[in-house]
Amino acid sequence: MEIMLIAVGVLVGALSGFFGIGGGMILVPILMFLGIDIKTAIGISIVQMVFSSIYGSYLNHKKGSLIVGEGIWVGIGGFVGGFMGAYLSQLLSSSMLEYLFLGLLLFALYRLFSAKPKDDESVKTLDPLVLFTVGGIIGVFAIALGVGGSILLTPILAGFLHYPIKKAVSAGLFFVVFSSVAGLVSLLSVGTVDLEKGLFVAVASLFGVFIGIWLKDHVSSSQHKLYLLIMYIAALLILMKKMFLG
Repeated sequence: MEIMLIAVGVLVGALSGFFGIGGGMILVPILMFLGIDIKTAIGISIVQMVFSSIYGSYLNHKKGSLIVGEGIWVGIGGFVGGFMGAYLSQLLSSSMLEYLFLGLLLFALYRLFSAKPKDDESVKTLDPLVLFTVGGIIGVFAIALGVGGSILLTPILAGFLHYPIKKAVSAGLFFVVFSSVAGLVSLLSVGTVDLEKGLFVAVASLFGVFIGIWLKDHVSSSQHKLYLLIMYIAALLILMKKMFLG
């Protein structure tokens, strides 16, 4: 099982760096496919997200693709929301969490499909209170489902606010830093995290993050959007197979 977790960690890390996701959207369905129940999978996923988001955001900042200013307000909102979302995950049944996760994937797929990939498009400026509120709402639902929040934030930035795809991806991963740390603190306080398995996946994911960010910088925005859509559809199919076919 340890070797499998390490391999999954490298894969999810690469996807995290390339797509700007925490990794939970892919990791939770994979862990469920391997026979781990959804609540344990959520805990492992959040441990991995803390590692991959911090390292990935550091690399993105060094490369100049991360706009920190507005991301701070969204991130603070995500931290507050993520703290509450971890407790919400303990109140909902596993089947309810699965259906919420399915709805989340469908929404993200729709918004991403409508986004227009333009490399040189300017980034709109929003009121800090709006950013904080958006971050808080996303944080509540994201951490309750074991995802970092970029699954919602990236499509919102690209589909509603017309951020360039690659900058939206970098902002999404930065958001995961705040929401995942809050979620981890909350889950540790109620003792629902399998730290051993989580660390196997998390440490292995760092190598994958480096590869994923390198690949992101070597594709066009239109290609990047296409790969994002493929990734969302794959995650959707994995989850539906687990939910409806066992």
